[in-house]
Amino acid sequence: MSESYTDKELLAMFRNEQRKNYAFNLITRKYQERLYWHIRKLVISHEDADDLLQNTLVKAWSALDDFREESQLFTWLYRIATNEALTFLRKKRTRLFLPLVDVETQLSNSLESDPYFDGNELQKKLQKAILKLPEKQRVVFNMKYFDELKYEEISAILGTSVGALKASYHHAVEKIEKFLKED
Repeated sequence: MSESYTDKELLAMFRNEQRKNYAFNLITRKYQERLYWHIRKLVISHEDADDLLQNTLVKAWSALDDFREESQLFTWLYRIATNEALTFLRKKRTRLFLPLVDVETQLSNSLESDPYFDGNELQKKLQKAILKLPEKQRVVFNMKYFDELKYEEISAILGTSVGALKASYHHAVEKIEKFLKED
């Protein structure tokens, strides 16, 4: 149902006070699954991803009246979701007084015990390799490899040049390949 509306139609509907709630419900249905999996790949935990998705949608609801349509709705929502996930990870590091490596180790351990993870051993090893990447490379790799976004879309979401994104992705792939060959 929500897929049958374009973003422009959904936004026009949202700006109509009588249809605002209905329109936001359609926007949520159209994008929540993609946003959830994007967040989940960054924070690993289902519960944390669920909470962050809710935060993302609340922020989107609050700011959608001011959305100027200079980017696609999807891009704008991804930017909010990415910022929520990265802020969560930074707060977690600060709160636990852990360096990045220890937080990633903690995420990797939670992957081992996650009852919602239904991947095989190779998929688990790939996820662990991704967790070893620096934050920016991890985000770029996930968006390019799993979400199959174009560099131009990632650039709009992260506010980084296409050239820098290509370099980040290339370095990420090299590190993941090296990790996967070890063992």
